[in-house]
Amino acid sequence: MSDFSINCPINTVSFGQVSTAILREFYKKGMEPCIFPIGGNLDLSTQKEEKEFSDWITNCSEKALHSHNRDNPIFKLWHLNGSLESLSKDQLLFTFYELDQPTKQEINIAKNNTKVLVSSNESKNVFNNFGVDNVDVVPLGFDSANFKKTEKKYFSDQRITFNVVGKFEKRKHHEKLIKAWVKRFGGSRKYFLQCAIYNTFLKEEDNQKITNAIMQGQKPFNVSFFGFMGKNDLYNDFLNSGDIILAMSGGEGWGLPEFHSVAMGKHAVVLNASSYKEWANDSNSVLLNPCGKIPVYDGMFFHEGQPFNQGNIYDFDEDSFIDACEKAIKRVEADRVNKEGLLLQEKFTYEKTADAIIEQMNTLK
Repeated sequence: MSDFSINCPINTVSFGQVSTAILREFYKKGMEPCIFPIGGNLDLSTQKEEKEFSDWITNCSEKALHSHNRDNPIFKLWHLNGSLESLSKDQLLFTFYELDQPTKQEINIAKNNTKVLVSSNESKNVFNNFGVDNVDVVPLGFDSANFKKTEKKYFSDQRITFNVVGKFEKRKHHEKLIKAWVKRFGGSRKYFLQCAIYNTFLKEEDNQKITNAIMQGQKPFNVSFFGFMGKNDLYNDFLNSGDIILAMSGGEGWGLPEFHSVAMGKHAVVLNASSYKEWANDSNSVLLNPCGKIPVYDGMFFHEGQPFNQGNIYDFDEDSFIDACEKAIKRVEADRVNKEGLLLQEKFTYEKTADAIIEQMNTLK
């Protein structure tokens, strides 16, 4: 088995969820790598309790400082910002890029890693266009340890429920799509919108201000906002409770909750752009082509002129979005289960992701 070390976050946010899923596959393979947790914390609080796996992570982390050899390559899963640094001479960086204009700093960081992995062909093409040629694509997978199809519902009637997910930010178009949905479906007893857009990087009062700003004083009975869900079990319940997932982000590294929703048999309206194109197609989703691009800057998470995270995101036409929602409703009425979506569980697995990483690491030796 390949002898390499690992530098990744083990926490509750998206990077940490992906890291944990990949580490679990390494654990299953009997590997014993040196693990350097980014931030120094081991937080598995969102995961189902797996004592042996948790102990394995702890043991691999505790041995890292006295066993790691800089001559051995290292696998790092992290943002570009913070990835110029390496604990080994050769570093394979797995990162997620969501925009279209990598800065000179981001380009330099990518070139100074021995190899860079991204999760979509669009991200690879962006870097190739800016002269970075050490980039390959490795898709993510279905996290079967934390997510599974259930019959969970929050309502006993036959209303059709739409879900919108992801921490609130302009990049994900939450405000635009919620307003468009409310304009068309607000007040209807046939449809319901569930919004899980709580941003853990903001204070409670700031999240409430965002909700109030989106709704502009309106209080339709068929729209609800959920708070922070600190366990994957709760998130699994939420994703299963919907009928249609709205995946309209203007730039994504993969779209974890949207992908898992479709893979668990939910219908979807998906913006046909960025990494969504890796797994969404006409058979498993209602695709909506973007209508152009707009700057990503929001004064909150993306600031113009900074050394990182610069560029544009895809936009969409509101009327076309509503038309797509109507098409998705017809799919639900024909069959509540998206059988084509279920196929994603076998097509994309974290075992395949881990195998691809090991194959890439072997080329560094």
